[in-house]
Amino acid sequence: MTPTHGVTAAQIEAALQSALQPASLTVTDDSHQHAGHAGAGDGSHFSVHVRAACFEGLSHVQRHRLVYDALRELIPQGVHALAIKAEKV
Repeated sequence: MTPTHGVTAAQIEAALQSALQPASLTVTDDSHQHAGHAGAGDGSHFSVHVRAACFEGLSHVQRHRLVYDALRELIPQGVHALAIKAEKV
């Protein structure tokens, strides 16, 4: 699948809000910090900090899998890098 022009922080936030019902969520588009790097472009690099009750009892890897699952339709649209901080409430 060929990536398109990328996604927006708002799209990522909406997908995570819907799937995880977080207590807090911050999505930052870091794409401008990676200009000139491989895979860089508008809407390609993001940082996510999410706190959600659904993470209770899950390992670090399991929490990240839930985030990636929630974004499974957006990632192929051009997300090159995703920094995740996923915490239980």
